[in-house]
Amino acid sequence: MKPYDIAASYLIQRLPRIPSTAIVLGSGLGVFANSLEDTVTVPYAEIPNWPHSTAVGHAGTLLYGRFGSFDLILLSGRAHFYEGYNAQQVTFAVRVMGKLGIRSMVFTNAAGGINLAYEQGTLVLISDHINLQGTNPLIGLNDDAEGARFPDMSDAYCEQYRFAAKQVAAEQHITLAEGVYAALSGPSYETPAEIRYLRTIGADLVGMSTVPEVIVANHMGMKVLAISCVTNMAAGILPQKINHEEVLETGTRVRETLVRYLEALLPRLEA
Repeated sequence: MKPYDIAASYLIQRLPRIPSTAIVLGSGLGVFANSLEDTVTVPYAEIPNWPHSTAVGHAGTLLYGRFGSFDLILLSGRAHFYEGYNAQQVTFAVRVMGKLGIRSMVFTNAAGGINLAYEQGTLVLISDHINLQGTNPLIGLNDDAEGARFPDMSDAYCEQYRFAAKQVAAEQHITLAEGVYAALSGPSYETPAEIRYLRTIGADLVGMSTVPEVIVANHMGMKVLAISCVTNMAAGILPQKINHEEVLETGTRVRETLVRYLEALLPRLEA
């Protein structure tokens, strides 16, 4: 058995049932987990082969529970390249979700705002991405049973889901922007020159996660929705330095809006 098959088998024994949707929470957004009811908590450290989260703001726990009228799996914390993990480890959780039979993946992250129309706390629906992390999680031998050797990425962020997301935002009177996310490896924040470059090539947001996970989710046939919280404006936009505490504080501040939004949106994402 592959490492993620072993992890999936373990979780089948630990969880009361496998829902159709899983959410990955980014930096500062872990407080969302407090909104679950009838929760079953499984620390990553207890799941075979699962990479541990070492980043501040990532709890490192898998939770199963009820969110409103909806059952889901919540991944509070993710692995990043900057922690020293490789592409397979960074995407291990998504592989496990695919093996469990999850059909809808919702990714959230904290991102730096490049688009000058954004402000701190803005929620942005990711419509596309630019991979500048220097690698791809599909490099190596391909298992045709899991996905195509050359998966199409023209609808990596499911258009159907994005349409529903915009509808719900309008109904809930929540401001929801839409933009392109650029992924770098980190952990250093980008320089002002790099931000000018990213804006020139069409990026609205920048972060250090999500893209490898989205690639693997598409490879395994899952539908993807991704939402960024603009927790800071990128380097050179405001006359101040960037710090991680600011990222975590902003994530906490938008929690209520995000919870209200996802509670209305998730039932519409049945794959």
